[in-house]
Amino acid sequence: MIIKVKITPNSRANQVIGFEQDTLKIKIKAPAEKGKANKELISFLAKKLKIAKSSITILTGQTSRLKKLKIESVSIKNFTQLIVNK
Repeated sequence: MIIKVKITPNSRANQVIGFEQDTLKIKIKAPAEKGKANKELISFLAKKLKIAKSSITILTGQTSRLKKLKIESVSIKNFTQLIVNK
């Protein structure tokens, strides 16, 4: 599954905000420097989805707030239950 994500780095806590059109908004505690926010985003999503970090790949947006992620090992139904419905 491929999803669009918009992250807000330097937040107080890691949290899923929800969807805005077709983009999932997520707040991340880590700063947007030297890939720290990307690493924390992958760790946060892997923990929420109960999958390995290696199952999540950033396809585009390595240095942008807007990213396209490829997530393996999870169905759309499980993704919705674990992420969207919190």
